[in-house]
Amino acid sequence: MFYALGDPTRRAIVEKLSEGPLSVSRLATPLQITLTAVIQHLQVLEESGLVHTEKLGRVRTCRLDSAGFSALKQWIDDRRSTWERRLDRLGDLLAESDEEEQRN
Repeated sequence: MFYALGDPTRRAIVEKLSEGPLSVSRLATPLQITLTAVIQHLQVLEESGLVHTEKLGRVRTCRLDSAGFSALKQWIDDRRSTWERRLDRLGDLLAESDEEEQRN
C-alpha cells in the first residue's frame, strides 16, 4: 500500500477518486498522461487493495476500495501506540536530563 501511495501520480488518482467513481479516460485528462499509463497506475492501486475497477461495456469505472484503506488505518493504528510510548519515554529521559543539568 505504501509503495502504491508513494507515487505522486497514484496519489493524485486516489485524491480524484475520493470525489467519487470515474472512468479511466476522465482520470487521465487532468493528469496529462496516456490511458495506458493510467491503467498501469490503477493496476498497482488495485493490487494494493486501494482501488476497485469494473468494466461495463467499453467503459472501465474506478472507485476507491474502503477495505484497503481500513487495512492501512489498522496498520497505522497498531504502530501509533508503540511510537507514542517510545516518544513518551524519550520525553521523560530528556526531562530527567534537563533536571539533572539544572541541579549541577
